[in-house]
Parts: sequence; structure tokens; C-alpha cells
Amino acid sequence: MANLPTVLVTGASGRTGQIVYKKLKEGSDKFVAKGLVRTAEGKEKIGGEADVFIGDITDAASINPAFQGIDALVILTSAVPKMKPGFDPTKGGRPEFIFEDGQYPEQVDWIGQKNQIDAAKVAGVKHIVVVGSMGGTNPDHPLNKLGNGNILVWKRKAEQYLADSGTPYTIIRAGGLLDKEGGVRELIVGKDDELLQTDTKTVPRADVAEVCIQALLFEEAKNKAFDLGSKPEGTSSPTKDFKALFSQVTSRF
Repeated sequence: MANLPTVLVTGASGRTGQIVYKKLKEGSDKFVAKGLVRTAEGKEKIGGEADVFIGDITDAASINPAFQGIDALVILTSAVPKMKPGFDPTKGGRPEFIFEDGQYPEQVDWIGQKNQIDAAKVAGVKHIVVVGSMGGTNPDHPLNKLGNGNILVWKRKAEQYLADSGTPYTIIRAGGLLDKEGGVRELIVGKDDELLQTDTKTVPRADVAEVCIQALLFEEAKNKAFDLGSKPEGTSSPTKDFKALFSQVTSRF
């Protein structure tokens, strides 16, 4: 038991984070799982076990206990825009989005990720996997307009900080996330948002979660950054060889 790597997933109660946490628990022959969530409700939502820590990534001291003794880190925290109250779909137009105080992308996706990377370095972590988003090469991307948060700008700044940190890393920039079954599609890797011009620019959350887990297992995933999409289910053979998938990636950022 002693030689299994301890893996902390943050944002563990989020829609993709909870899949990663579950997969880590199911892979108990390979990993010791830990989770970090922001609230007691989040902890309950994923089973409330003792290996789930509560802390706020924007407050560095509050997350230190979760980082004690970990070997690898999977970052799945993200600022989440909320719809501004009072939107009436019957009147047409578009809803407005806002971020809650203290939960803007600059605080969560930049400072919060930086705090995690710094805590991981202190803990002597050997690998950090972060899930970002495609679209970051375009400062005018519509996602940046949500709540005036510039979310992709701040995510990319954190990714650059990670790439410069000296800790081995894997940056997964996922396409549009689908709540669909995992393990039934051929996964496609790309770079520099080229996949956004294709019809393979979406990917199931469960597949993103699986790529996070697989990245922990293969040297070929280290010090690489890639966009992740998929082919529609039933159109080609599902990806099974993750070593080969990571070997296709040559870009470091």
C-alpha cells in the first residue's frame, strides 16, 4: 500500500471533478485518492469520506492540509458563471451572466490555480494535471465576455505559470463538454485551437476524466499541452491506447 501514489483532485465536487475522484477511488490498486472541495455540501455530494478536504483555493493556508503527502495533483477547479436573476426567456434576448464576489476567474482560475501549484511544489509533487478549455488563443473568445470575467485569459495565465514551474505537468484543454457516456469515442488531440474549426470539438466529461487518470500513468503525457476533442460515437473505434494518444502530442504549451 505504501508505494501507491497519493493523488489529490481539486474541484472534486464539480461535474468533471467528481468523475475523476470516483475513478481514482475505483483505481485503488494504482492510487490513493484525496479530494478537495469548497463546501461541506460539496463533500457530502461525493460521499463525505475522510479523504475529502474542505478548503478555499483563493486562501492558500486553507488548502495546505489537503496537499500534505501527495504525489500528484489533478486541478479541476474553475470559476462558474451564474445567470443573473430576473431573466425572462419569454421576452427574448440573452441572459446576463455574473460571477459571485470572490469567485471571479482572476481569483479562482489564476490566483486559485497558482496557490495550488505553489502548494504542490512545497509538497514535492511529481506531476500536475490541469484541465483547461479550448479557445484560449483568441482573446476575443465569447467565453471571455461572460460576466466580463476573461476566464480563458486567466486560465491560460495559470497554465503558463504551471509550464514554467519546473514541476512535470500535463495541460488538457478540453473542447465543449458533453454529459455523455465515456469510453465509446475515438479521442482526438490537437493544438492551438485548431479543433475548433472541425466537427470534433466536443468531448464527454467522462472521457476528459479518463484522460486525467491515464496522464498520471504514462511518461508520454508529461510536460505536454494539448486540446482534446472526440469523434461522434459509432463513427470510429474508441480510444484504448492512451500511450499512443499522448505520444501524438509534441507541444509543450
